[in-house]
Amino acid sequence: MSRFKNRTSQFLIDVAVLMLAFWLAMLIRFDWAVPSVMLRKLLIVLPYVVLLQYAFLSAFGITRFSWRFISLRDVVRIFAAVASASAVLVAFRLLSPALVDRFPLFRYGIVPLGVLLGNFVLALLGLAGVRALRRLIGERAASKLHGQRGEDRHEPTLLIGAGQGGVLVAQEIRRRPDLGILPVAFVDDDPVKQGAVIHGIKVMGTTADLERLAERFGVTEALITISSAPGTAIRRITERCSEAGLKAKIVPGTYQIVGGRVNLARIRDVAIEDLLRREQVELDSELVADVIRGQPVMVTGAGGSIGSELCRQVSAYRPSRLVLVERSENALFEIHSELKNRFDDVEVVPRIADVTDVPRITEIFRAQRPMIVFHAAAHKHVPMMEWNPAEAVKNNILGTRIVADLSDELAVERFVMVSTDKAVNPTSVMGATKRAAELYVQALSKASATHFATVRFGNVLGSAGSVIPIFRRQIRDGGPVTVTHPDMTRYFMTIPEAVQLVTQAAALSHGGETFILDMGPPVRILDLAHDLIRLSGLEPEKDIEIRFTGMRPGEKLFEELSMTSEGLERTAHPKIFTGSYASPHLPAFRAQFESIGSLCEGGAPDDIRRSLARLVPEYADAAPDSEPPVRSSRLRESKPVEAL
Repeated sequence: MSRFKNRTSQFLIDVAVLMLAFWLAMLIRFDWAVPSVMLRKLLIVLPYVVLLQYAFLSAFGITRFSWRFISLRDVVRIFAAVASASAVLVAFRLLSPALVDRFPLFRYGIVPLGVLLGNFVLALLGLAGVRALRRLIGERAASKLHGQRGEDRHEPTLLIGAGQGGVLVAQEIRRRPDLGILPVAFVDDDPVKQGAVIHGIKVMGTTADLERLAERFGVTEALITISSAPGTAIRRITERCSEAGLKAKIVPGTYQIVGGRVNLARIRDVAIEDLLRREQVELDSELVADVIRGQPVMVTGAGGSIGSELCRQVSAYRPSRLVLVERSENALFEIHSELKNRFDDVEVVPRIADVTDVPRITEIFRAQRPMIVFHAAAHKHVPMMEWNPAEAVKNNILGTRIVADLSDELAVERFVMVSTDKAVNPTSVMGATKRAAELYVQALSKASATHFATVRFGNVLGSAGSVIPIFRRQIRDGGPVTVTHPDMTRYFMTIPEAVQLVTQAAALSHGGETFILDMGPPVRILDLAHDLIRLSGLEPEKDIEIRFTGMRPGEKLFEELSMTSEGLERTAHPKIFTGSYASPHLPAFRAQFESIGSLCEGGAPDDIRRSLARLVPEYADAAPDSEPPVRSSRLRESKPVEAL
């Protein structure tokens, strides 16, 4: 059925329901014998009543709801719309007697209050009922179709978690026999839930009973359905599933719930991101929306791991325009295509540009006039920047200066630079260049009306070129898994979580702050390697060799998120802190930028490092120019990290 025909049929059904409700209310009020006077009133008033009620349905957005997926929330909206219309009718009824002498037509508004009450109840039941019936018919048809397409064999599965998520999963499994999942029992550690029956599935034990239940039902798989479970809980459940001989599966992000539904098509094996998951970030979404909604926003480095996620999350707040600045054509094409498909009501402007290209970046700024700039363009790989220090300076220092200066010149309202924990007491060229960029943004904020801010965090899981994709590829190839040092630790955060906190920090900024995100406890890289190997169904050192290669140029064993001199303070958000430090004198700092910039044109790498050390006094250059040798070693297996 075409969209026009579908909308027309829904409109006609709604009108018919509203007419029938008013008619039945009149019949019931007068015991099915409506006096001729009242019958005449009914015929005259009915069109106006239906028009008023439908206007309220439209105003509350009810007419745009999909009948196929009506939820309890939608029923509440229908209740509010019908109640509002009924309140207007009651008010008109109460005022009519006083106005009838002056306006004779008001006598038709004197309808018994019992009719209006009955009309309210019947209209509510009718509107919600026809939608519920449509959903029921659709689900039965879909279930029949999926059943015809599905496989004959269904895999017996234990559902771990009988909370809200488990309820939605069980409901979706019933609708989707084609998934090949046969839920035999719920498992939940809450003693109150023991023995409860949810959508025909009984809670038959705790996670301690997994092995017993697996043997009883012949189960080989378990599906984790716990909403927003922290990584410690996922790790514990995964280990118990392994002990019981069960393959643990999960839906990414626990699962995506839209309109009270869960997308089981995204079920996958438990991944390292699940084991490192922390408590769900609670955002002040209204504060972020107030800052972004209706504003022209620019994201530099829009095709990168952080930049692309920034584009997704910013688009969800409906800016008036989103300008994507990216020098990689392919990366820009991918994120632009995705945003146009997902956010067709947001104007997305793709611009291929290098942030170090002054004429091009100036042209984009003057043409697009952004009010909010998220500066995520940067070179990030530590060893690569040790071997190419001039490029690190060009992109991370000079590129930041160009974008920041244009933001100041063109009165951008907010400028947020994405920084890194490697900028704290840096030992690498990459870290030192990001620290220099931080100092410049801090200094510029003192002389500008623009709210300049920096957001600093550690490694993000799964970003391009990061350790986890490398480990996965090495495991897939049969090993060895290469770890630089057995004691090396890093802070980790998922990309969506990091970007959520970046947008929150942008909303909190008043200018000049360095926001530092709470990354949780640091994680040993060796433990990550062990976890990834086990999640692949293999054993470290038995099936996959772990080889220690030695620290690479510019690397540190431990990363820091702040310097002791910064004096961290809490913000209104529990996971965001601010640090303050003395900013450099802007004119002198600009002169140093000019000096180091001139060295990038044919200057020796050592000269660039020395100039960088003068720019960033805390920079300790301990990195050789040559690539490190590779050495093999083995280490006794260590326990996995317990908390994140």
